[in-house]
Amino acid sequence: MSRTRTAVFAALALVAGVSGPAVAVTPSSEAAISAIPCTVDYKIQNDWGSGFTAAVTVTNNSAAKSSWAVKWSYAGNQQVTSYWNSKIAQSGTAVTASNETYNGTLATGGSVSFGFNGSYTGTNAIPTAFTLDGVTCNVDDGSGSGGGNGGGSGTRVDNPYSGAKVYVNPEWSAKAAAETGGSRISNQPTGVWLDRIAAINGTSTSMGLRAHLDAALAQKGSGEEVVQLVVYDLPGRDCAALASNGELGATEIDKYKTQFIDPIAAILSDSKYASLRIVTTIEIDSLPNLVTNTGSRATATANCDTMLANGNYVKGVGYALAKLGAIPNVYNYLDAGHHGWLGWDDNFAPAATLFKQAATSEGATVDDVAGFITNTANYSALKENNFTINDSVNGTSVRQSKWVDWNRYVDELSFAQAFRTQLVSVGFNSGIGMLIDTSRNGWGGSARPTGPGPTTSVDAYVDGGRYDRRIHVGNWCNQAGAGLGERPQASPATGIDAYVWMKPPGESDGSSSAIPNDEGKGFDQMCDPTYTGNARNGNSMSGALPNAPLSGHWFSAQFQQLMANAYPPLS
Repeated sequence: MSRTRTAVFAALALVAGVSGPAVAVTPSSEAAISAIPCTVDYKIQNDWGSGFTAAVTVTNNSAAKSSWAVKWSYAGNQQVTSYWNSKIAQSGTAVTASNETYNGTLATGGSVSFGFNGSYTGTNAIPTAFTLDGVTCNVDDGSGSGGGNGGGSGTRVDNPYSGAKVYVNPEWSAKAAAETGGSRISNQPTGVWLDRIAAINGTSTSMGLRAHLDAALAQKGSGEEVVQLVVYDLPGRDCAALASNGELGATEIDKYKTQFIDPIAAILSDSKYASLRIVTTIEIDSLPNLVTNTGSRATATANCDTMLANGNYVKGVGYALAKLGAIPNVYNYLDAGHHGWLGWDDNFAPAATLFKQAATSEGATVDDVAGFITNTANYSALKENNFTINDSVNGTSVRQSKWVDWNRYVDELSFAQAFRTQLVSVGFNSGIGMLIDTSRNGWGGSARPTGPGPTTSVDAYVDGGRYDRRIHVGNWCNQAGAGLGERPQASPATGIDAYVWMKPPGESDGSSSAIPNDEGKGFDQMCDPTYTGNARNGNSMSGALPNAPLSGHWFSAQFQQLMANAYPPLS
């Protein structure tokens, strides 16, 4: 799938008083390699005959730099068409890649990575010579000890969770452990949410991305380690839910690219972290909103119509996939809603088609998608054991019950497996895997049914047997009665890469009433326990817990409920 420049070149000009052409050398000793002022690893990650994607890593072995420029020339007619993590200019066959504003610093021994797409006809030979700020570099032959710190292979795998530990966020772990009984789960891995620009560098009270990655390296030891990130700051974010609206306006796509995605990509590209398996959950909720909450539908909103018309959800997701997918140890999982959102015939196939559109925009390809995640921060039961979609009561199908309401799926596992098949059918790779967020879908406790409901009517049968105790499947905010679900685990079912706790249990979905804040978070009535509903939840009560803080803030009462209603139960 990829090619790399494997010979090592050193210019004779590097030796004092000698000039002449470059000659091939081999890394016969550490002394020989350390004398070379810089190395370049140029890899062609994908080549489709008329175009290609390349990744370049530059290591500086000389004095530290505050800015940098890498140059090379092509032997053929290659043309750079788009790029990331650097500014690239081309004149004829000569190419110059210079730093962005956020990655100009290049320490002694430090590395920087960037990538680009190009076009060509004929042949696509890899350049044979590179310079860094005018000094000739060698080309890394890959014979060293491997990228990153802390051991581990750094080799790309089909399922990143297989055979790996998963990062335990020390900030979440401390909050969980401080709760009565919380030490029972405080060692569980949860997602790190990058939900605003300030989250990248962190604040005086919260860890930034580098701090989390450094902590992951410390946890890693000699084995493999997954770090789970939620990338969540699209312009006009989550157009149908005010509680999770973001800081960027509907038209601020350029700010999203340059101030959010680009800095994240620059950090993840650091060779220091190359031995980590970095899983990114890409932009939850927004694309599904374009399927269900636009146009002539009763659930449509003006904000969602705006985002459909300006295309910035599709552009933003495509850009994120392309930039992050160019980093070899990053595994992108695109959000795919949940069964109670996309499980209906009107939504199921159109959603897969829209996801394919986004995954092939802004330079992205389906190869940038490792898989999809369902039920992120939601409550849909993993597996309903007391009824199936094929059951009927007195000749009436379960699909006709008020709870199922003609949906094709009654739980998250059956939906995720079927949706995976649909995604492959529209052109995604057959090796994609699914993640299911099980952080809050356990529905245990005394209210959990022990068997099927009565067969007096189809509604009695479904309502009496269903584990999911929500008033309506469209309810999503701080749900009363919810419990912790299956603990995180790799490869639990066919087509499923892992059950994960991407939403950290105990973090609020939204405030119960309006709370002034500087995080761009509005008040959504779906988080008000007295709200009587709208078209998106069948005009039902919201089912939300009272006295909730802003989304993402610690909600002790919810955390205690989740532990009490955990299924499997906590010991």
